[in-house]
Amino acid sequence: QVRLVESGGGLVQPGGSLRLSCEASILRVSINVMNWYRQAPGKQRELVATIDRSGSTKYAASVEGRFAISRFPPKNTVYLQMDSLKPEDTAVYYCNAPRVDAWGQGTQVTVSS
Repeated sequence: QVRLVESGGGLVQPGGSLRLSCEASILRVSINVMNWYRQAPGKQRELVATIDRSGSTKYAASVEGRFAISRFPPKNTVYLQMDSLKPEDTAVYYCNAPRVDAWGQGTQVTVSS
């Protein structure tokens, strides 16, 4: 069974940075499309970033230029580097492998002074 485990969330001040990790088991991140989503309280889950099989990336307009998705095949891990964080980035962040509809348990990111 495919398993995705996120880590790296926490409390950070506005303008700060965090790096989220998503370690996959069984599914190979290097040959699968991988997504990062987020869900803020009272809001719908939002697609934040995507990396495809070729390594091409896409971002939501709200995070373009501040977030970067990447992968490291030796650790079978996908990352989300988040810089210049804003209070509106506060949410639970989820890793997703759409081909098999696999989701992680989520990691909380809180941006507050």
